Amino acid sequence: MTTSAEQAYNELIATHREIAILGSCESLLGWDERTYMPRGGAEGRSRQVALLSGLVHERFTDKKIGELLSVVEESDLVRDTESDAAANVREIRREYDKQVKLPKELVEEMARITSLAQGVWAEAREKSDFSLFEPKLKEVIDLKKRQAEAYGYDTEPYDALIDDYEPYATVTTISEVFAKLRAELVPLVRAIVESGKRPNMSIIENDFPVNLQEEFGKEAAAAIGFDFNIGRLDVTTHPFCTTIGPGDVRITTRFNPKHLGQALFGIMHEAGHGIYEQGLLDENYGTPLGEALSLGIHESQSRMWENLVGRSKPFWENFYPKAQSKFPSLKGVAFDDFFFAINNVEPSFIRVEADEVTYNLHILLRFEIERDLFREKIKPEDLPSAWNEKFKEFFGITPKNDAEGCLQDIHWSAGLFGYFATYALGNLYASQFFAKAENAIPDLKDNFRRGNFSALKKWLNENIHVYGKKYTAEKLCERVTGKPLSHEPMMDYLKAKFGELYGI
Repeated sequence: MTTSAEQAYNELIATHREIAILGSCESLLGWDERTYMPRGGAEGRSRQVALLSGLVHERFTDKKIGELLSVVEESDLVRDTESDAAANVREIRREYDKQVKLPKELVEEMARITSLAQGVWAEAREKSDFSLFEPKLKEVIDLKKRQAEAYGYDTEPYDALIDDYEPYATVTTISEVFAKLRAELVPLVRAIVESGKRPNMSIIENDFPVNLQEEFGKEAAAAIGFDFNIGRLDVTTHPFCTTIGPGDVRITTRFNPKHLGQALFGIMHEAGHGIYEQGLLDENYGTPLGEALSLGIHESQSRMWENLVGRSKPFWENFYPKAQSKFPSLKGVAFDDFFFAINNVEPSFIRVEADEVTYNLHILLRFEIERDLFREKIKPEDLPSAWNEKFKEFFGITPKNDAEGCLQDIHWSAGLFGYFATYALGNLYASQFFAKAENAIPDLKDNFRRGNFSALKKWLNENIHVYGKKYTAEKLCERVTGKPLSHEPMMDYLKAKFGELYGI
């Protein structure tokens, strides 16, 4: 490696870190908008976000970045493709080549319109009136089509959008694994519904004071490893996790005083995201090695802690006595009855409140709708009817209004087309990773029974978190589990757990 290449690499990384800090300011504004900002601030906030987005884009697409990349790419520094430097250069090059294709005005307009659209969506959802949201949604979709065309694609526009969230994945590759999943999932849901067994849901649909739910949720999040010294919990309409920078990871939830599980499992879900973010190495901040690999891998961490840990018997053998002590309505309720209630399987309308088994059908539905939107088989104005028809096909029930139908998710208002597929991919990764963790840590579930989750967190830190974007998701999966991504570990897990609960 020549001195000039060393200097070029150091300058490249220094510049990338500065851009990350600028982007963190935008993240902070986004967090504030979704937690504390009054609705009247929407227009001003949209201009702030647009300005910052434009500055980030301008800095990242500077010709100097391309020149530095070219110098490093021709040096010995990247000869070893497994090296940290090679991974950083590969990922910066990949993102640079995409971003230079986007006009600055498109980036700024996307930031401005989506910032406004999120406020409009919130009002439309509150009033359950899609017509209020439709004009802004059309603007967002038109901008995303322009983005896809600017990026370019081999097969279809939706591929270009998916790549933003699950790098190297395509409609074809995702459709293949989803088809196998659906083929086994639908019969399992049918068998559960037809079993006739139902838990007593009044056990967890009772009076659970919000202040006590918050205390209990924070206790659970801290127990599994979310560090509140470098994190916090707040309330929002649609829960999320965001990282402002090293030492500042923020999670959110929403509370239902008549339901224990909604906020609790939501907190554990977002804490799982937060544990991943807190597990990235601070010294790599501002570089690809300090960033989460993909949203599918990110979701694997949240769903693992929410479901494979948080809804497991070993977890509750430790936490149920604490819950009974915290919530008077649980005193006298048998453990098995409580456990059945928190693992109830029933087709329902709201994705974020769906059970483990039916959740993936919610994602497959959204994936197919988004795919057809960008194939122009569905028009934006037809979304409510298209949604309801597909929901009837997938679940056998029809939403009564737009709020529990096509308006329930914030993603489209934020321009996150291509995002939804990562949720189901995350479930698949989670099951495959967890099965490997169980083999690697023989007393894993005994640890859970004792309230000790550090062994799993440490295993995830060492095998997934610390690598950032060093590997592709496909390569990381094979590196960790020895096999490519498969639907089989998740279906094995679901059949075993719910087969026992429902006697099928």
